[in-house]
Amino acid sequence: MLARKGLLPDGFLLTRLAEDQNQPNRSRARSQRARFITKTGSCNVAHKNIREQGRFLQDVFTTMVDLKWQHSLLIFTSAFLCSWMLFAMIWWLLAFAHGDLEPRDPDNDPDPVPCVTAIHSFTSAFLFSIEVQVTIGFGGRMVTEECPVAIIMLIVQNILGLIINAVMLGCVFMKTAQANRRAETLIFSRNAVVATRNGRPTFMFRVGDLRKSMIISATVQLQVIRRTVTTEGEVIPVCQLDIQVENPLRSNGIFLVSPLIISHTIERGSPLYDLSAQSLAAEDLEIIVILEGVVETTGISMQARTSYTPEEILWGRRFVSIITEEDGRYCVDYSKFGNTVPVRMSSLSAKELDQTRGVQEGTSETHLQGWGLVRAGRGGFRRGGRACDGSAPQPWYAQSESQEMDAEQKGQKKKVQLEVIGRQVEEDGPGDASD
Repeated sequence: MLARKGLLPDGFLLTRLAEDQNQPNRSRARSQRARFITKTGSCNVAHKNIREQGRFLQDVFTTMVDLKWQHSLLIFTSAFLCSWMLFAMIWWLLAFAHGDLEPRDPDNDPDPVPCVTAIHSFTSAFLFSIEVQVTIGFGGRMVTEECPVAIIMLIVQNILGLIINAVMLGCVFMKTAQANRRAETLIFSRNAVVATRNGRPTFMFRVGDLRKSMIISATVQLQVIRRTVTTEGEVIPVCQLDIQVENPLRSNGIFLVSPLIISHTIERGSPLYDLSAQSLAAEDLEIIVILEGVVETTGISMQARTSYTPEEILWGRRFVSIITEEDGRYCVDYSKFGNTVPVRMSSLSAKELDQTRGVQEGTSETHLQGWGLVRAGRGGFRRGGRACDGSAPQPWYAQSESQEMDAEQKGQKKKVQLEVIGRQVEEDGPGDASD
């Protein structure tokens, strides 16, 4: 439908179809997985056994706006018809009580002044009710000054008709100007990717705006919904965790002038810290993306949503570039909006990578610590740590133990001066004062 309107090129739709065909097994293997947010942004939650249905009637306007169009049109038509029928019955009863419906002989008796002229049946009363409420005024029927009650009913029907028109027009305006209407031209990549960026595993997806009008104060929020178990054994079926969006300004604000790749660095403290290529398919999680902002042309707040399940997250791939510079301006090729290419990346999780790096760093720190201790040691080791008496360096605890044993044999306590990784701890004993 978007391609017919000229908002999207045909190649974009073909690309999306190609993406679906490239991964038939992953999408069909667990197609029955439940998700809270669909790809179109609607909430996939069914509310059952609601006993207090009257709460919806306390907010009639919001309830009518949330209804579907066919239900709203049915309510609008029923409201006007019921009001016309109600006042038609009242006008007919006034004419009947005043005797305007009785047959008259124009030759014998002059006709009395009726409450409403030209009302002879219920049909004519119904036509007069429509003329009064919608202010048509054909001129054949009118209220006379004979009946004060008829004048009061004329005022009441006009006021009630204005109220019904205002409510119905307000509902129609709100339904056509809802925030999700603007979200129809905000698109997200069908798949998210996990690739290495700046040496760290990064979760990324792409978002774009098809309209030229901007989204003011646009912000992106990421949340992970997963099933967790507390230390007390309590099962939390829906646990929402926020994900920090990678931004140099340390905020979730974005300038959506062209399609952007939103990224999240997977590091310590991230809900995806334990995620690896092997455990991704077995994870029961859903990453929800929420894009909020203000429409530039209308000033109405809008919100676009989508979500990514483990089947829609590609490991070891990145998005291709779709922005080129032509004739002094930037051009966006939406036919490649969701295209990805494979990249070299470890299948280990960020936690496992940190543990591997930590072992390597710990090994280097151990050698540095030994060098520092050898440098501070005495008795065969030079103070610079450049040479020693033995062929192999002695551990620091061997020096301290040997010195303690010598001190005990001499009957005096001696403390050793140590320097650990640039920090010096000096404890002088009685024997050091002579030095």
